[in-house]
Amino acid sequence: MTSTLQPASTTEAVERPGRWLALGVLVLAVLLVAVDATVLGLATPYISEDLKPSGTQLLWIGDVYSFVIAGLLVSMGSLGDRIGRKRILLVGATAFGAISVFNAYATTPEMMIVARALLGVAGATLMPATLALIRNLFHDPRERSLAVGIWGATASAGTAVGPIVGGFLLEHFWWGSVFLINLPVMAVLVLVGIKLLPESRTANPGPWDLVSVVLSLVGMIGVVYAIKEAATHGFAWTTLAAGLLGAAALYGFVRRQLRLPTPLLDMRLFRNRGFSGAVLADLLTILGLSGLVFFLSQYLQLVQGRRPFEAGLAELPAAVGAVVAGLVAGRAARRLSVRAVVSGGLAAIGLALAALTVLDQSTGYPLLGTALLVVGVGAGFSFTVTADVILSSVPKEQAGSASAVSETAYELGAALGIAALGSIVTGVYRDFTGPSGTPAAAHESLGGAVEAAAGMPSHSAAAMLDAARTSFVDGLALAAGVGAAVLLAAAVAAWFLLRGQKLEGGPANHA
Repeated sequence: MTSTLQPASTTEAVERPGRWLALGVLVLAVLLVAVDATVLGLATPYISEDLKPSGTQLLWIGDVYSFVIAGLLVSMGSLGDRIGRKRILLVGATAFGAISVFNAYATTPEMMIVARALLGVAGATLMPATLALIRNLFHDPRERSLAVGIWGATASAGTAVGPIVGGFLLEHFWWGSVFLINLPVMAVLVLVGIKLLPESRTANPGPWDLVSVVLSLVGMIGVVYAIKEAATHGFAWTTLAAGLLGAAALYGFVRRQLRLPTPLLDMRLFRNRGFSGAVLADLLTILGLSGLVFFLSQYLQLVQGRRPFEAGLAELPAAVGAVVAGLVAGRAARRLSVRAVVSGGLAAIGLALAALTVLDQSTGYPLLGTALLVVGVGAGFSFTVTADVILSSVPKEQAGSASAVSETAYELGAALGIAALGSIVTGVYRDFTGPSGTPAAAHESLGGAVEAAAGMPSHSAAAMLDAARTSFVDGLALAAGVGAAVLLAAAVAAWFLLRGQKLEGGPANHA
């Protein structure tokens, strides 16, 4: 479906000068998205204090970005196939930077939710284009594995840079400054990318089917919204209606793709067991991790009293582990086997999350730091190898569709994780019993409780905060347990689904 505008010869493609510099531009886009995702968690207590969102609004601020990006990734990946991946990447990066300013200056919870949704539209243009361009830049399998490892390691580095830089900014400026750090990265990406990135697009793409775009967006948002609302408030007619509408739209989307001569998403990709197994592993991994990670920064700041910069440094082991593991993951998968590395990585994350079920208000950093390091190593191995499997499972001309499916699984898992596990934390938290006179706002979020305590007598405030923090940690521990179960189940599924799968350029294995 996709053909590059560069010479078709493998030798010419492998020897293409400047391909590693071009990769540097692509990973800047990944860094942009990763930094934005991590700084939001650090800024959440400040957003809560300033904008005073309800608990439900706070969850929407956290997950609407993932809702929209999950609904549009396939459509934007297909659009990139048609108008050019370089073009859509640069346009999307420019929009991402501009909308970041809108996020920074939001003045109400509703405005913040809209800003995050628009950021999702821009973000949906970035990730599929980066992976698809890597597939077209690097034809040698071992070079491509290293490039994918660097791509994944940069995303992990962004999770380290985001909290540290964000923490520094939050200690010296207002919370909106954490979104403005996107601007210099965007500027470098666009200016350098114009000169270094090669263009690639589909030779005969066919029309961009707007009906499919709408079905994909409505389907994803409807289903995820229903899950989120059911987890938070239980089943209601409106929730059921949204879920049924979303399921019907997704069914219509699949049927339409099977009938179209040039679909937005080639459903035949899922017939490849390695491709399907890698996508499922990614979805379950992010589902198990994201809800917990969303609340971890609040735990470090609002429960343990760490400053934002200190909280950012506390999360550093996860990023360090992911960077190191990502750079060696391809070699490990060729020496051992794909399923051993992926399943082992997922099992390691599951065990680390299980260790976090013993969290309390006074948990020491050695346990937390070790758990985060193991999570990072496991994620680095798993995500890097599954990304490589997804790219190598399809012909080069289908790299755009494959990349879009991979990123959709990632973002859908993030949305579902925040909706489900985040709702567990919120549901347990809301049931805490505070002293007489505890404001209703204190039950909406832990940030609301901290703010409410400022207007209460010191004895009552201390008792309320202790009860609120204990309940929050109980919810976090329960979510960690659920996340651990999901990750261990994903490890077992990957072991069977990825049997016999190997990376290109390595010896055949049947493990």
